[in-house]
Amino acid sequence: MTDENDKTNDGAPQAPTGTPSQTGPRAPLSLKPRQAGSVSTGTVRQSFSHGRTKTVVVETKRRVGATPGHQRPQGFDVARPKTEAPTSRPAAPPREAGGLSASEQEARRRAIELATRQQAEREAAAAAERARKDAAAREQAAAADQAASAAQAEAAAARAAAEAARAEAAKLTAAAPAKPVKAAAKPAAPAPTPEPTPTPTEAAAPAAPARPAPPARPVVNFGQRAPKPKAPGRAAERPAFGGRSAREAAMGGGERNYAERPQGARPAEPVRYSALNPRPAPGAARPGGARSGPGGRAAPNAPPATPEVARPSRAGFGRPAGAGREDDRDKRFSDAGPGKAVSRTRGEPKRREGRLTIQALAGGDEDAAERMRSLASVRRAREREKEKRKGGSTDTPNRPREVVIPDVITVGDLANRMAVRGVDIVKFLMRQGLMVKINDVIDSDTAELVADEYGMSVKRVSESDIETGFLSDAIDNEATTPRAPVVAIMGHVDHGKTSLLDALRTTDVASGEAGGITQHIGAYQVRLPNDARVTFLDTPGHAAFSAMRARGANVTDIVVLVVAADDGVMPQTIEAIQHAKAANAPLIVAVNKIDKPDANSQKVVNELLQHEVIAESLGGDTQIIEVSAKNRTNLDGLIDAILLQAEVMDLKADPERTSEGVVIEAKLDKGRGPVATVLVKRGTLARGDIVVAGSAWGKVRALLDERNAQLTEAGPSVPVEILGLDEAPSPGEPFAVVESEARARELTEYRARVKREKATGGVNQVSLVDMMSKLQSKKVSELPVIIKADVQGSAEAIVGSLDKMGNEEVRARTVMSGAGGITESDVQLAKSAGAPILGFNVRASKQAKDLADREGVEIRYYAIIYDLLDDMKGVLSGMLAPLQRETFLGNAQVLQVFDISKTGKIAGCRVTEGVVRKGAKVRIIREDVVVLELGTLTTLKRFKDEVNEVPSGQECGMHFQGFQDIKAGDYIECFTVEEIKRTLD
Repeated sequence: MTDENDKTNDGAPQAPTGTPSQTGPRAPLSLKPRQAGSVSTGTVRQSFSHGRTKTVVVETKRRVGATPGHQRPQGFDVARPKTEAPTSRPAAPPREAGGLSASEQEARRRAIELATRQQAEREAAAAAERARKDAAAREQAAAADQAASAAQAEAAAARAAAEAARAEAAKLTAAAPAKPVKAAAKPAAPAPTPEPTPTPTEAAAPAAPARPAPPARPVVNFGQRAPKPKAPGRAAERPAFGGRSAREAAMGGGERNYAERPQGARPAEPVRYSALNPRPAPGAARPGGARSGPGGRAAPNAPPATPEVARPSRAGFGRPAGAGREDDRDKRFSDAGPGKAVSRTRGEPKRREGRLTIQALAGGDEDAAERMRSLASVRRAREREKEKRKGGSTDTPNRPREVVIPDVITVGDLANRMAVRGVDIVKFLMRQGLMVKINDVIDSDTAELVADEYGMSVKRVSESDIETGFLSDAIDNEATTPRAPVVAIMGHVDHGKTSLLDALRTTDVASGEAGGITQHIGAYQVRLPNDARVTFLDTPGHAAFSAMRARGANVTDIVVLVVAADDGVMPQTIEAIQHAKAANAPLIVAVNKIDKPDANSQKVVNELLQHEVIAESLGGDTQIIEVSAKNRTNLDGLIDAILLQAEVMDLKADPERTSEGVVIEAKLDKGRGPVATVLVKRGTLARGDIVVAGSAWGKVRALLDERNAQLTEAGPSVPVEILGLDEAPSPGEPFAVVESEARARELTEYRARVKREKATGGVNQVSLVDMMSKLQSKKVSELPVIIKADVQGSAEAIVGSLDKMGNEEVRARTVMSGAGGITESDVQLAKSAGAPILGFNVRASKQAKDLADREGVEIRYYAIIYDLLDDMKGVLSGMLAPLQRETFLGNAQVLQVFDISKTGKIAGCRVTEGVVRKGAKVRIIREDVVVLELGTLTTLKRFKDEVNEVPSGQECGMHFQGFQDIKAGDYIECFTVEEIKRTLD
């Protein structure tokens, strides 16, 4: 585009070259007054969007430096200097056909075809995308049309309802008579008469009337805000100036009419009604005022409104003009009186005003988008909202509530539960003399003191409440289904317990046991000839299996005490009697081995009387049955006694309830994983149930009886093996079926945590006595061992026996014990701990054995428990320090000391008692103080000859190894020391 300054004086554009103009140079610039004819005027009619027009005067000024006859061309069609067309480049000679080889031409052709296909694919994809967008646009347009139709229908319905309401109101107004106005005690103040509105002055030009002035703002005092009018409802979206909203257009009507309204429509200034100026009756004339201008604004000459009247609310960001919000902030501003200053700091924090949040950008409510600093403040805000909805005051103190307090709790957690500030609790505790921080842990008593200070009730809970409901405390009083009795066979070792059980089961288990003794607790269910069932538990009789016997007595209904007729009552027999009494189980005595020549049943009866076991023949309540397991003599009598006792006890159970029981034995089987032998005491255990036993849990994958037969369910008094647990549980642990895996995990995690705390000493503080005992225990020589057994019960029995073995000087320390074979991890642990591995009825894998040979770890295998205990006792005895025994030889007195240059000091002595022997131990005493203990007499001479010993009454010379501080008058005791090996008792 060419500017006027770029032209010459005659208006022609300059040449594109750098040569000067042919007609003359540009007119010089100056500050002289404008010459006549440099400014031209004209009129232009201006139109506005709301329909008004206006005529304005336009001046056209000529640029400085332009020629007088020059006029700026209109538009952009100014002639531009034409550039010469570039000279055509001579055409290149055609390339020879042989410039490209055949392969190159083929490659070029393929590249062109590939580019053509790709271009076609891109065009097809673009066409598909355009079609999809067009379809989406059409769907949106259809949805918008449906929405507009629905809005029109709604507007028509609303308009019809409004017309009906107005008609009904007109009927009621016409029917109601006007009430006379009572005369007031004093004349009412006359209402202010509005001044007449002057006629607007017309503009000189034929244009639309001028826009009226804005309404006058109410006069308010300093620091006072004028109240805002209460908005009747949600404001609609504000239309463009002069236009109408979508709702108004749907209800009908054209453009808005801004003509002057009747003067009596609304008062020009607010009217206040009071006792002196009552509200007029319906239908009476109300004070009116002139009103003009668009939007109902007051006329420019209207008097200023009083401060009591709300002025129109301003339009803010994100809200249409005049729109009201029925929240606490607007309500507080609108309810404020004329003489009150409204505070913005209460109810809505000023620091959050104007903050940009995701909720604000998404169009969410700003009040809902506010976030408090802590959980306690959120709860306090909720309490205030509840009080506000109930109509009460939000400044009332916290109402009493129940606070759940565990055994230990942090100050911050307590503050959150009480919905108070943590700093307030810290200040209160400091006043009580307890210096704590927000993350410090306090006990439940201190937490209860804090809660009482704030007037809240306390509910104490403990972490052990997780166990509540695991086992049912209800007794099956309403059970009607009889169950089989559970009988435990107990007695001393080698008294024939397993042989008696084999005779009842018609099996031969005893011959297959190592050493001929039972080292596991076995559970069997026997079907008798009369179709009755009895569950037997075979318990070990060895002293090491005391815990097994105690478990067997606790889970049984009847205890059968087996006593050999030729042996009588033995220590384990007495222990079994005590277990039966502790379990409150009835006792039946079976006197076995009556077929032996030296059998004496009466002796057994008399020995039992010493332990308060009285036979029925002597007036007691204990049945004593003489049997022979070897010859199967009188077995029927024993069975009849068991069934009679069970009938007296009236054993019943409910098979429909949740299953519960106790773990009899557990082991880790290769190929099957952890296997637990359990005895069902209540309910029915089915395959697929979720079982918790101690710190182990799992879903029952299989149920097996003592003959390895698969079962689908097991009722009361039935012993079964269950597969599917995550680990082998401890024998004696109760088991129960739970409702879900979450409950099972909760129980097992709590129990595992308690077990770890017990192993590490827990969280309790160590007392001085514990510290001294630990210091003394460091002086004790320990033998670390790792124990692996076939079942968990045998491992526990070995550990218990080793713990009892030892004294104040030596003891055995179990590094790890468990059920299952010896693995490589066991060997690694033994190497790091410097401990041997004791395998009881288990073997090491080939990899573990090779690793043990390389690392030098000792592995010992045992099949009988007393062989293992005897070996461990011998090892501990070898660790004991030998006992030194002194044998007195004689005494001597030093008469004179000689100093020999090559030998040192020689003591000339006289033997006063016994003999003095060369190489013996000596003790030198000076003035009743021992100056040398356990010295050695290395040289003994009589005159010049070395001798082996010197008798009493003779004089001799002595030299002691490594001791030169000998003086005349010292006494010498001569003795020998003998070392005696010690053994554990």
